[in-house]
Amino acid sequence: MALLDPAERSARGHKLAQEITRFTAPAPETPYEQSWRDFIYAEIWSRPALDLRSRYLIAIAGAASSPHGGDQLYRYVHGALKSGELTLAEAREAALHLSVYAGWSRGGELDRAVSRVAQELDLIPADCPPIRATPWDPAERMAQGAAEFEKVMTFPGVSDASPYLGAGIGNFVFGEMWCRRGLDERSRRWLTLVGVADSSSEVPIKSHIHAAMASGNCSPEEMQEFVLQYGVHAGWPKASVIQAVVFEMIAKVKDGKPWNG
Repeated sequence: MALLDPAERSARGHKLAQEITRFTAPAPETPYEQSWRDFIYAEIWSRPALDLRSRYLIAIAGAASSPHGGDQLYRYVHGALKSGELTLAEAREAALHLSVYAGWSRGGELDRAVSRVAQELDLIPADCPPIRATPWDPAERMAQGAAEFEKVMTFPGVSDASPYLGAGIGNFVFGEMWCRRGLDERSRRWLTLVGVADSSSEVPIKSHIHAAMASGNCSPEEMQEFVLQYGVHAGWPKASVIQAVVFEMIAKVKDGKPWNG
């Protein structure tokens, strides 16, 4: 069996760290810093099972949702914008989307990081289309939310039985935010999955993992890769919970079963 060379791994990690963040990577001085170079960049970010744009989105959402992820968040956003994997307009939409699933405080962390990087890179300000520009009929808005929910989640489920369900889920989350076309549905999936995974809430976790695959937004192989990328900022214990659900939902999607069936 051929042996793997630690020097080659370190060189690969150093190169990838610079390519991903678009910053010069300093030499590690602690085991913690070495782990970023030799494991996270060299062995996770180099894996071909998930495209770079998706890894950026998962990492950005994970860092923004972490209590002390500011430095990494800034580096990820810098790399994503400078490389062109995300446009400034898409990064702004990502902050809005993350706010729904991780809370507006976390979304604000991302929005501020985007503003900082945009200023440093002297980017042309992105268009900021209004949430809704014209008057609307409340029933029509609720119907639009119900249709978008069914498309995204792959099952019907919007109601106005409570303010949370009606004013929150039906009217805003699906009636307005998911309908915005400034960010594609697959990208929104990754941001959503980080948010629901961090919530530790069984129903959102199971239903969104199932819907991500049942809708065709990601493959079972990509969902497995999501768990590994997610674990970097969430930690292995949280990721192990998500891994178990992924195994369960892959089987259900394969058999044509609903997430709760």
